[in-house]
This record gives sequence, structure tokens and C-alpha cells, in this order.
Amino acid sequence: MPENLVLMCLIVYFARILDTSLGTVKTMLIVKNKTFLAMIIAFLEVTVWFFIVREALNTEEYIVLVAMSYALGYATGVYVGMYLTDRFVTSNVTVNIVVKQDKKIVKTLVDNGYAISVSKIQGKDLVSNKYMILVCTTNKKVKKLKDLVTSIDSHAFIVVSDNKFTIGGY
Repeated sequence: MPENLVLMCLIVYFARILDTSLGTVKTMLIVKNKTFLAMIIAFLEVTVWFFIVREALNTEEYIVLVAMSYALGYATGVYVGMYLTDRFVTSNVTVNIVVKQDKKIVKTLVDNGYAISVSKIQGKDLVSNKYMILVCTTNKKVKKLKDLVTSIDSHAFIVVSDNKFTIGGY
């Protein structure tokens, strides 16, 4: 196997990681309505993709190894892109929390700066003994929110949903 083939496979692999990661982040930014940044990333993504595809298609020997490097780079890029998105892209989330009626949870959330709305609801036994707490926050604060709630009510039912934007509140 020629030495330049190993180099070619490594370049294809790492370039695919780069362009696929950019594509994953770009998609999340589009969903979050961050159009200008998504546009810049799209330009970089396609530029990298164009050059690497051109190189990969110009290879005649050991094409299977180049194709495997290309595919493995893509798969790794999806993983890296998801990691980067989770780590660096802040998104709005709505958290619905169902807990036993306990004012301590409400007070704890308010004391920790969460904007909440509280409704009394009926549990599955049709007894009005629960609170439904609605919290609008960011994905970066969900772990702390979950930890606060479950430290008081370990049986809390928590549902987290992405939302595009939030209007109002305080």
C-alpha cells in the first residue's frame, strides 16, 4: 500500500469529520433561527466537502479504502457535530414537571431564579394532589433544574421539549 494512500485516507477521514460536524451544527442553528451564523457555516461546510470529494473521486487505486475513510469520517463527524451542538449551542426548552403538592419545590425553583407557572392537577387516581409546573429555560440549565426537583421529589415526572423561542414571562 503506497504511503501517499495512507495520507490520502487520513485527509479524507478528518476532512469528512470537519464538514459533517459543520453540517450538523448548521442544521441546529437553522432550527434555532440563527440564520446568519448558519449561512457562514454552510459556506465553510460545502467548501471543505467540495475539495475532499474532488480528491476522493480522483483516486483510482484502493478506492474501497478511500470510500471507507470517507464513510467513517462522516459517521464520526455526526458524533462530533452532536457533541459540539450540545456543548455550544444554547436552545430554549420548556420543562413540564409533575410533582406532589409541595410548596417547597415551588419556593426552591423561584429562589433559584426560574420563571415558573404552577397549576393544580389531578393524578391518575383523579385526586387533585399534584402540581404541574411549567418552566421555560435553556438546555444548559436543565440538569440543575432536574437535580433541584428530584432532590425534593425523587418521583417527579419531568418532560423537556425544545421550543423555538419564548415570548413574555419575566
